Amino acid sequence: MSKGKIESVVEAIVSELIANSKLELVDVEYIKEREWYLRVFIDKESGIEIDDCQWLSEQLEAKLDNGDLIKDHYYLEVSSPGLDRPLKKDRDFVRHAGDKIEVKTYEQINGEKIVIGTLIGLVDNNVQMDVNGQTVTIPREKTAQIRLHIEF
Repeated sequence: MSKGKIESVVEAIVSELIANSKLELVDVEYIKEREWYLRVFIDKESGIEIDDCQWLSEQLEAKLDNGDLIKDHYYLEVSSPGLDRPLKKDRDFVRHAGDKIEVKTYEQINGEKIVIGTLIGLVDNNVQMDVNGQTVTIPREKTAQIRLHIEF
C-alpha cells in the first residue's frame, strides 16, 4: 500500500474512532526516517492530555493490527501538533482566524518566500492575512506550508 493510501486509510480510521469525542484530527503522516513512523496529531479545545493520546493510540493500534494494513515495521506516535501547528484543513483557518501565522510559499510574495501576519481567513481557497496593516492574499496552491507563528 502506498504512503498516501496508508495516510488516507489511517485518517478514516481515526476519524471514526474520535467521532463521538471532543478530539479532532489535525494530521496523519507516514514517513521514513531510518525507520517508518506513523504519526497522528490530535487536538481539542481544552488542550490535549497524555490520556487522550494513550487512549487513541491503543484504539488505533488494535484496529491497525486486526486489519494488518501496514506491512512494514513502524512506530506509532499519537501526539499534539505543538504550538506551531500546521494549518491544513479548512476548519483550521476558521479556528485560528486572528492568530499570527507564517506562510512559506513556492514563489516570492512581495519579495519574500516567508510571509508572517495575522490570519484573516480562507476565502475562495486563498489565504488572507493582515501584514503590517495591509491585506495580503495568497492562493493556497502556492503555499508550501502554513503554520501558527510563535514569537520568542
